[in-house]
Amino acid sequence: MTTSQPSSGSTPDSAEVRPDYAIIAQWIKSGSRVLDLGCGDGALLGFLAQEKNVSGYGLEIDDKFLPQCIRNGINVIQTDLDKGLAEFDDDSFDYVLLSLTLQAMHFPARLLEEMLRVGSRGIVTFPNFGHWRARLQLGLFGKMPVSRSLPHQWYDTPNIHLCTLRDFEELCRNRNIDILERRAVDHGHQSSLGLRLWPNLLGEIALYQFTHKIRSRH
Repeated sequence: MTTSQPSSGSTPDSAEVRPDYAIIAQWIKSGSRVLDLGCGDGALLGFLAQEKNVSGYGLEIDDKFLPQCIRNGINVIQTDLDKGLAEFDDDSFDYVLLSLTLQAMHFPARLLEEMLRVGSRGIVTFPNFGHWRARLQLGLFGKMPVSRSLPHQWYDTPNIHLCTLRDFEELCRNRNIDILERRAVDHGHQSSLGLRLWPNLLGEIALYQFTHKIRSRH
């Protein structure tokens, strides 16, 4: 396990702030406790610390990102998300984030449940396999899609559990998870009337905020 010193609250300078960070920040209350799963170099946590004064930890398995997190003052723990979050007690955080990582997990359903065990709310983002370009490549050319949101070839992709918006929402219903907010955006993370009307067809990236149905009754 590797940890750094407490976050300085500055945005990491090793990566540009992604546009979807602003959407995530809208969903998070100031001063919250946040756990970021698959945090990379800590850019999202750094942005939230600056914009929303959050505190918390990032979890990351890749060695190459750990020095960047430490340099940027991000609390980081090296761990394999597929092994769960046993090192954290129930209700340790206000929000647990999983940004563009769900599709790379061996056990995504179990991880969603773990997110809601250790946090009051979860936020996930993932590439939408139901986007019209993916459907076109599969239907017309009979090939696995390659796009801006899914840039890898089938033989070297880290993505093992791709899904559509409908797939994710069906999983949430089956696991007693209450979806609080949903956004579907294009690759530039812009919204439009078409995206609101046909999110599963036109959305390249899906963003969800959710909680357990029992929590949402309170």
